[in-house]
Amino acid sequence: MQNLVGEYRHKLDTKGRLSLPSAFRKALSKDLIVTLSPDGACLYAFEAEGFGEWVGSLFAHDGGFDSGNKAHVRARKVLNSRAKSVEIDGSGRIGIPAQQRQDALLEKEVVLIGDADHFEIWDAKRWDEFSSSVDLESIFTN
Repeated sequence: MQNLVGEYRHKLDTKGRLSLPSAFRKALSKDLIVTLSPDGACLYAFEAEGFGEWVGSLFAHDGGFDSGNKAHVRARKVLNSRAKSVEIDGSGRIGIPAQQRQDALLEKEVVLIGDADHFEIWDAKRWDEFSSSVDLESIFTN
């Protein structure tokens, strides 16, 4: 996958479908995996391989996934259960399952954020609050 970047404002239609920006459609395969972010603030969308890599990376601090570690097995099971496969349709849209829309508190107005190896889907009001709370100046001054 190419490096996904940018902020794009879109609307969910009445069926929960979301048009993807052309830059994302060009960079992504047809099949995606959508899951709730760990903090529940938004949805993450990955290509299948990228999702597997992301799940694996969550265990890196613990020496990697260990199938003999019950906590690892339980955590991976929950992460995988929250993920849903979606397909980019011929019109460049994805359908977001109702439960995921509800879990991420998505209203009609959403923002898609490119975040390198995946993109995020935020409720527009939540994204505006989050992004205005980030102090970019602080990373440039020491």
